Amino acid sequence: MLLDLSELLSGNCLKKTFHVTLLIKQFVLPEGTYEIEEKTEPDITIEQIDNKKYLVTGAGRVTLSIPCARCLDDVSYTVSYEIERELDFNESNESDERLEEMSYIDGYHLDVEKLICSEILINMPLRVLCSEDCKGLCFKCGANLNKGECGCDREQLDPRMSVIQDIFKNFKEV
Repeated sequence: MLLDLSELLSGNCLKKTFHVTLLIKQFVLPEGTYEIEEKTEPDITIEQIDNKKYLVTGAGRVTLSIPCARCLDDVSYTVSYEIERELDFNESNESDERLEEMSYIDGYHLDVEKLICSEILINMPLRVLCSEDCKGLCFKCGANLNKGECGCDREQLDPRMSVIQDIFKNFKEV
């Protein structure tokens, strides 16, 4: 959703609040796409704090369906975000470079969904677990060990000891 900032930038208005309806249904990252199960409709306030400087504020939350880092079962994880960004539209080369770095500003429009996605990204955890005692997947057959044992021999031996293990197998009594 694009918010038109021309009324604010022209000086006709010092403060404006927008009720935003988010249209995004997925949160896309390089490591995967996460479905958005639930989202709040935030109010975004933009107010002038100085000559052509504006403060963008708002808050909300989204619930994402993220796979567990150990067993890959989907977990509902709620990410809360608070927006507090300063926009500087002063006519200088430095501020032009800063505005170009902000992908959510396009001329006199603010792309709220890009802004919110960047805030969600900042607040995302490194990994999500379905529970602290998640057993994960069997490294041999791929079975979910939270649902029961698979029967695989998962004993890991030090690979440096494989030669000694072969000696013991050769001289084992029958």
